[in-house]
Amino acid sequence: MSHIRSYLNRLLLSLVTIAIAIGIFALPARATAVYEIPVVSAGVPTWVIDKADVLSLSTKGSVKGTLEQLAKQTGKEVRFVTIHRLDYGDTVQVFTDKLFKKWFATDAEQANQVLIVLDNVTNTIGIQSGAEVKSTLTDPIATSIINETMQAPLRSGNKYNQAFSDGADRLIAVLSGKPDPGPPVVISTPEVGRTYLKAEETQANRTNFLVIVIGLLILATVIPMATWWWYQNQS
Repeated sequence: MSHIRSYLNRLLLSLVTIAIAIGIFALPARATAVYEIPVVSAGVPTWVIDKADVLSLSTKGSVKGTLEQLAKQTGKEVRFVTIHRLDYGDTVQVFTDKLFKKWFATDAEQANQVLIVLDNVTNTIGIQSGAEVKSTLTDPIATSIINETMQAPLRSGNKYNQAFSDGADRLIAVLSGKPDPGPPVVISTPEVGRTYLKAEETQANRTNFLVIVIGLLILATVIPMATWWWYQNQS
């Protein structure tokens, strides 16, 4: 009898340890909060903040250089921010609006500013700009830049460097008073097999994994107890 109790105690301890480990594994990564983004104000030469770490050093340097030149020539300041994961139920546009107001509190500070934020988990992009900028960067053009110019490279394989380079080039042309080059021409091709998982597929796999593990935990608990009960009744 004592050896059965000892076995059950060890089994339960193991199951508890496994359950705790699985719970820790299954916890979602922490969302990026607005307060975690370094503070920027008008006139400060901070053009790219890559919190998601998706841009190469060469892309950062190239984009920073062109945006610096734009600011000197036109007084209009464009800033790119990448983040990793939004709060549950939040959108990248809500995050962008909050950050824009945090950085530029007054209408005067906002006037010549453009802020673009990308969340690399959802690959969604938000944009916000001030009143003076909107005379050239109209809402339809701004929407086209984030939904067409920048999204095209993302849809073709998460090409973040190209997305930001293309977005910066089109923004600079528009804000410099040049004709809008428009969105890229996208040629439809048959979808080939992907070698990566989309976010929703990853979540589905995680859910299936947890269901399987929980089922195994239940079996691992019930079977020994049923065996012990049978043994008791045979005594």
